[in-house]
Order: sequence, then structure tokens, then C-alpha cells
Amino acid sequence: MAWLPTLLQAKSVLYPEIAYPTYLVGAILGGADHQTVGIDAAQWPNADLAWVNSPSNPTGRVHSADELRAVVEYARRTNTVIASDECYISFPASTKKPISIFEVADGDNRNILAVHSLSKRSNLAGYRAAFVVGDSALIAKILEVRKHAGMMVPLPVQRAMTAALGDEAHVLQQADRYRARRAVMQSAIESQGFRVDDTEAGLYLWATRNESDWESVKWFAQFGVLVTPGHFYGEAGNRHVRIALTATDSEIETAAGRIRAHAGK
Repeated sequence: MAWLPTLLQAKSVLYPEIAYPTYLVGAILGGADHQTVGIDAAQWPNADLAWVNSPSNPTGRVHSADELRAVVEYARRTNTVIASDECYISFPASTKKPISIFEVADGDNRNILAVHSLSKRSNLAGYRAAFVVGDSALIAKILEVRKHAGMMVPLPVQRAMTAALGDEAHVLQQADRYRARRAVMQSAIESQGFRVDDTEAGLYLWATRNESDWESVKWFAQFGVLVTPGHFYGEAGNRHVRIALTATDSEIETAAGRIRAHAGK
């Protein structure tokens, strides 16, 4: 993700107003102009590269089919490359099932790339294992540049990826874990006046109590719970915190228990 603007020689990059920071870092590394945009692609300015993230990190928001179609239409109209970050697509949290941008592209992948990561899908974060699929001409360009830049994936990692991608049982099991942890933690924080927004998929809760994100961070810290201030993902998130569901089941239960015990104090 960080190197995609450089590999594609993009001079201008769009990314969501609440987003994973690496989209911005990648634009900076590539020396590209960068601008945040809202959900509605019809309002986007022209650019060389535009990031879409559904399900979103940090919010867990899932784009509708119509919203993704608007992105595809934007790509056709402006000749912009779309990079769809689909790293969390395997972890639905509600009846709103995440879909890939390719499901609304009508079989035409021109100017469209989808990025996937086994860090999330298969808990292989330390392997730095990921892949990008889509427009064959863009893929060929990326492969040619990265070959000369020495970015090849080591063979043992490739074989681990093959094994992980060949198995869906562990992915479904992990999705069930995240749903169960979400229910436990969401119930606990809602009892303390927090509201959970979006959070339709992924492995986080996007929560607010209509106060400064740092005030919420301080509140959680008294229970030994570390949460991320929302402004880390853009100033539009400065009244939310992101709560990761990546601790163990027992740790989630312990944290939720401490929070519930605070009720009435």
C-alpha cells in the first residue's frame, strides 16, 4: 500500500477523510499531491490514484453496491486508477455483507485494483504477506518495477500464503471470534454512554461519547484498556476512538468486566 503511488508514478492521490494513515504516507513517499474525499465518488476531483476502503479501517463501514458502482463510474469517466483496500472483507459483523469492487465492475477491470492482506485474513502480520489483483496492464507494470526494486516475496512466505489461501475454515472461525468479542465489548461500553457508529465489519469498534478522543482515551486508560484516538485517522475522527478486538477472548471479557463494574460509580 505504501509503495503503490510510487510504483504507479501517481502524481495525485485521493483517500477517505477517515482512513488508514498509510494511504497518506504512501502519497508523501511518492511525492504526490494528496487530498481527502467523502464517500460519494460523484464529488471527487480528478486524480491519478484514488483509494477506497470497504470495510473501513477504522470505522468498519461497508460501502453499498451503489456506492462502489459510483466509484467504478468515476474511474471510467476520469481514467483514474482505483485501489480498493479489501483487507477486512472476510469479517462481516452484521447482515450487511461486504462485497468486492469487482462484483460491480461488470467484468471490466480496467483501472481497478483490489488489495488484500493475510495479516488480517489469516493472522499472518509478521509475514508481510499480501497481494494485489485487477487490471492486467497495471499488474504487469507493478511487477516490472518491483522486480528491479528488489521487492520479491520470499519463497517460504509464498508457500505459507498458498496454504492459508487454500483454507477458509480458519477464516470463518476467526470471523466468529470477532463477532463474539464485538458483542461483549460493545455491550460494556454502551452501558457507559458510548455509541458505536458503523462497525458493520472488520475487527474494531468505532465509538464515541461526544467528547474529545483524548478524553475517551483517558477514560479507558483507568481500566487498563488502550484505545486509539480517532484523529490518528484524520481530523474528522477526533470525537471517536478505535477499539481493537484483537486481544484474546479472556482479555476482552476481563476488560469488559472492568468497564461494566464502573456502572453507577
